[in-house]
Amino acid sequence: MFPRNTWYVACTPDEIVDRPLGRRICGERLVFYRGADGKVAALEDFCPHRGAPLSLGFVRDGQLVCGYHGLQMGCNGKTVAMPGQRVQGFPCIRSYPVVERYGFIWVWPGDAAQADPASIHHLEWADNPEWAYGGGLYHINCDYRLMIDNLMDLTHETYVHASSIGQKEIDEAPVNTRVEDEEVITSRFMENVMAPPFWRAALRANSLPEDAPVDRWQICRFTAPSHVMIEVGVALAGRGGYDAPPEVKASSVVVDFITPETATSHWYFWGMARNFKPQDTELTAAIRTGQGKIFGEDRDMLEQQQENILRHPERKLLMLNIDAGGVQSRRILDRHLKNELPA
Repeated sequence: MFPRNTWYVACTPDEIVDRPLGRRICGERLVFYRGADGKVAALEDFCPHRGAPLSLGFVRDGQLVCGYHGLQMGCNGKTVAMPGQRVQGFPCIRSYPVVERYGFIWVWPGDAAQADPASIHHLEWADNPEWAYGGGLYHINCDYRLMIDNLMDLTHETYVHASSIGQKEIDEAPVNTRVEDEEVITSRFMENVMAPPFWRAALRANSLPEDAPVDRWQICRFTAPSHVMIEVGVALAGRGGYDAPPEVKASSVVVDFITPETATSHWYFWGMARNFKPQDTELTAAIRTGQGKIFGEDRDMLEQQQENILRHPERKLLMLNIDAGGVQSRRILDRHLKNELPA
């Protein structure tokens, strides 16, 4: 169902400031917290004493304390102490490789011996002061692959997001899909169109005329296991489109990290990185609010789609030319799953 020997976004640093965080990832219950050295630790969310969730406890002096009987757990999965007990013979629980990078906390749910932090792909906007980022997190009750399908085919914007980013020209513009190594790229370009409401606001924010014709682009990039970065933007028509100089366009990267929870639910870390007016915190907040509404519309559609699919498991879904990005992405996922099968 989902690859395990890979890095997933597990949470954001603000989620573990005051207390441990319990989160199910790839069907496994994990607990995240900061140890004595300030580094993030990830353990199996299971107290070896009576099986209570460790995430219901608290952190004291860098040790995770079970909220049931006070057992203290070290970052390596070994019991450190327990009131009135000798703990040397207590069984270990599983610890997971975890990395804090780019404003996210990443976890490797598979074979720890294969976990290489260098394989976390570089996010050029995350460590660059010329970029600003704002985002959020949704819990969505659907197969994580349905979200990948959704993001790799933006035709739905015309209908699901008609009041913000949708426009009829999306339907009319041809879509191109290609595979480069382990990356699937779906692109669509629209020339000499009027910007929809979201992009009119972006033009205005970048001191550009919102009522002028624009060239618009959408370039969706999938990388395994479930990351989709979407280059989006508009430029004043006839000034170079995607390659136009910064002073005549408004462009961004829509950031999508999709982390499976179960076969029919996932954690969706969404956001937008932009390279215009990066110091404008009010603009960042406004974009985040607008994006939250847009992705909330996706959530509503996808959850009802999942319910329908579960009601009719015998029905085969159609695969059209606009679905090529999702189809190719699933093929890459299938290869990863096959590679994880025992020889």
